[in-house]
Amino acid sequence: MTQEGFKRKLTAILSADVKGYTRLMGQGEEATIRTLKTCRNAGTKLVQQYRGRVVDSPGNNILTVLIH
Repeated sequence: MTQEGFKRKLTAILSADVKGYTRLMGQGEEATIRTLKTCRNAGTKLVQQYRGRVVDSPGNNILTVLIH
């Protein structure tokens, strides 16, 4: 295979969710959702600093991609 016209890119994919989410929701929904939103916003800012993007964030999960 020839290398002409071929460009490699480094890619990182991160999928994370909250450990004990169901338990935390049972202990206090409002506090859990507030904390989740705070963490999600901080994570999004961090990913964007490295030119990445949040692909999806359903429920207590976040899926991000960084391509360099």
